[in-house]
Amino acid sequence: MSATAGQAQGERGLAERLGLKPGQVVQEIGWDEDSDEELRSSIENLTGNELLDEDSYDVVDVVLMWWRDGDGDLFDVLSDAMRSLAEGGQIWLLTPKAGRDGHVEPSDIGEDAATAGLSQTSSISAAPDWSGTRLVGPKGRR
Repeated sequence: MSATAGQAQGERGLAERLGLKPGQVVQEIGWDEDSDEELRSSIENLTGNELLDEDSYDVVDVVLMWWRDGDGDLFDVLSDAMRSLAEGGQIWLLTPKAGRDGHVEPSDIGEDAATAGLSQTSSISAAPDWSGTRLVGPKGRR
């Protein structure tokens, strides 16, 4: 395997850890200079689509949300993000890992997600500085 092929597989692996699949449409909310560019690139490479920005009104399969303590009201942003989701869609809430600037306590995520009607299904290390929390809406949601 060439170095380039190995690198491409490694990049795809980041997006695959999020459970993403080719052809999915992903909207990105909360991008800033501290967002992980390798993860962003891996998502675009795996899905074959550019990330839609937060001003898009398209229906999406996944919302990728970069969120830091101090970014505002998480409940409001999660509620807004749900409007863009297709049936069966998911939100990946990415927050700085413990000990890093902007870290969000897991209890705060759980509380705001539940209030917004979302269920937390898994948590992963999404990137070197970012944790990922997968949130899904209730089945049969319209």
